[in-house]
Amino acid sequence: MRPEALPGLRRLTDAVHAEGAAASAQLGHAGPVANGRSNRLPALAPSARFNPQAMQLTRSATAADLERITAAHATAAGLAVEAGFDAVEIHLGHNYLASSFLSPRLNKRKDEYGGSLANRAKVALGVARAVRDAVGDRIAILAKLNMDDGVPGGLRLEESLQVARWLERDGSLDALELTAGSSLLNPMYLFRGEAPIAEFAATFKQPTRLGLRLAGGRFLRAYPYEEAYLLDSARRFRAALKLPLILLGGITRRATMDLAMAEGFEFVAMARALLREPDLINRIRTDPGTPSLCTHCNKCMPTIYTGTRCVLA
Repeated sequence: MRPEALPGLRRLTDAVHAEGAAASAQLGHAGPVANGRSNRLPALAPSARFNPQAMQLTRSATAADLERITAAHATAAGLAVEAGFDAVEIHLGHNYLASSFLSPRLNKRKDEYGGSLANRAKVALGVARAVRDAVGDRIAILAKLNMDDGVPGGLRLEESLQVARWLERDGSLDALELTAGSSLLNPMYLFRGEAPIAEFAATFKQPTRLGLRLAGGRFLRAYPYEEAYLLDSARRFRAALKLPLILLGGITRRATMDLAMAEGFEFVAMARALLREPDLINRIRTDPGTPSLCTHCNKCMPTIYTGTRCVLA
């Protein structure tokens, strides 16, 4: 996120506003999920670890790294205001940088950023506060927070709930989007449905392609899809917080949206269904019985390397 990007981003927000919608920019640092070889920049993690995709070591972030990255989030939020965005969403999930610090499995540090939950939460809370201080009330500030990493030894619901309470206490956020899973260790825990192992393997060169074909099921573990599949966990947060909440996961029908509202959630989030049908919301508004054509095949996932899209559309 840099000043040179503003003209293009302004064209984007102008186009979104012309259609009667609002635009939010998601801000985050990929941390250990990043492939340092692809962008020729050092990938960072709470603790050093080997990245098999990049075939290189991801180094442990220093205190100076974390100070710089926190400031960069604030700068990026300010640029988002200039670009005409109506909101920013801080990425605190999926074992990206802030999320990886929350994870006991990934964070083995012995300094002020490791050990206790209060220490592990410093990056997430610090980034949220820096963004709020940078933009004030000029735009809405959201955050996407893992309820559960979905991996042994990862962040679990009770600890995540405490982090959410701290975020609410600090007054940094206008709303919290509840998510789950690890892009680094267990991505299908978020997506649910079919695991596109062959399609993912096809995007890589050998020997990674062969490795994914042979052992991809260990990484891309399939979970059954159902509507509102994160609702049971999200109810715990709704009961404990006054902060507006966004329900994510398996929301493709008007009936599911109505259920979310009845359960006390202020917003719902959609992604795959809108890749399949960008006009789905307008069609549901016209006819509440409109079904989604998304089959949850998840073959959109491997297209992130070439331009995210629905392969069925």
